[in-house]
Amino acid sequence: MEKCKEGRKLMKETVISDCTFDDFHSYSDDDGENCFQPDNLEDDETTHHLEYSEQICSSSVKKRRLTQTNLFQSWGLKNPADHGKSKNVKQTNLFQLWGFENPGKSKSVQKTTTSLASCKSQRVCPFYKRIPGTPFTVDAFRYGPVKGCSAYFLSHFHADHYIGLTKVWSHGPIYCTNLTARLVRICLNVSPSFICPLELGTEYDLKGIKVTMLDANHCPGAALIHFRLPNGQCYLHTGDFRASKLMQSYPLLASQRINILYLDTTYCNPKYRFPSKEEVLKFVVGVTRTYLNNYPKTIVVVGAYSIGKEHVYFAISKALGVKIYANASRRRILQSFGWAGISENLSTNRKDTPLHILPISSLKFEMLERYLASQDGQYTRMLAFRPTGWTYSETIGENLNLIKPTSKGNITIYGVPYSEHSSFTELQEFVQFLRPEKIIPTVNVGNAVYREKMQSYFQQWLKA
Repeated sequence: MEKCKEGRKLMKETVISDCTFDDFHSYSDDDGENCFQPDNLEDDETTHHLEYSEQICSSSVKKRRLTQTNLFQSWGLKNPADHGKSKNVKQTNLFQLWGFENPGKSKSVQKTTTSLASCKSQRVCPFYKRIPGTPFTVDAFRYGPVKGCSAYFLSHFHADHYIGLTKVWSHGPIYCTNLTARLVRICLNVSPSFICPLELGTEYDLKGIKVTMLDANHCPGAALIHFRLPNGQCYLHTGDFRASKLMQSYPLLASQRINILYLDTTYCNPKYRFPSKEEVLKFVVGVTRTYLNNYPKTIVVVGAYSIGKEHVYFAISKALGVKIYANASRRRILQSFGWAGISENLSTNRKDTPLHILPISSLKFEMLERYLASQDGQYTRMLAFRPTGWTYSETIGENLNLIKPTSKGNITIYGVPYSEHSSFTELQEFVQFLRPEKIIPTVNVGNAVYREKMQSYFQQWLKA
């Protein structure tokens, strides 16, 4: 658990190559303490993968210097608290604003943070990142050159999956979707000679193995990866995904038996039964309309990861007919998606639109108060949305109108259960559709008790 706490201190916001990556997710520790206990975590959506202790050793700490950027610099604004003060006044860095200890000054963190080379010598690529019978791995960049691996797959561009991938990467080709390939190039500066983009829905023959990328319904560019071996065995690695009925119409999944399913089990707990994305978007738009009708001088803020939650603020933009303001780093990422009309919907001037996008980690009252104060009196109130599955409540369930926001002064924050991971029921439907011979969970696997719980769910689903 201590490693988890230290990691959340270290990895909430890292600025790399002009891209702000605020999507470093929380992890479950090797002892599994946080497994199935997401209420103890902060805003980040994923209790992800047991390898958290390795993230402390990542190149983001040592080789990629962790940039402690002032919050207002990261927003592209002047700190209103500095107005009229001496230029020599020390600006509060992100870690102080979050109430975290500065890792650059913390002896305990320094002891934990060993060199990348030292960490590499201690790491072994987990079995669930290797595809048996192939020279392939999935999301296994932090282990250096993996023995026997001649091709590395990246399921999507979230930091807990690409960590270890840097501009000096030279261990082998990286296969991913076109969109993810663009992000790897522009944000991580990986040499194009190692990036091998694959079209969604197209079957490729790679080293005698048939490989197909399928839309994972997660963040932009995320893919399910289907492998068909020469002996007819089929493996599906979901990466991170939100299962949907649409996936049951994928010809490849409908026509071929999956022998091994590598499953994103982030919310593999019966208490998580999310409403659909569409229902949550409708609720968010409705709340926004009502609030602006009552208080026209309201600034609307949506918290988001560097990649992910785009549909929340695009839904508001479309419904209200307003543009989206985001900082230069986020605009650069959004424009790389290649979506039709995206550039026309983005604003470079924060005064031109009431809809602003901030890192989800910024949705704390102290930070939002400062942001509102920085608007030069243009807005008198703020309505903010924190879209994450961890806000889900069994009591509310699908009755979103029961959600009670938290308010302080003229700032109101709604936590809405907009998840880009599968709910428990969606996992069940997906497994019962595929009926794989074997299921290997890839999240919350650090403790035997939780592994057994998940396996018991799998057995029940497959018996039904």
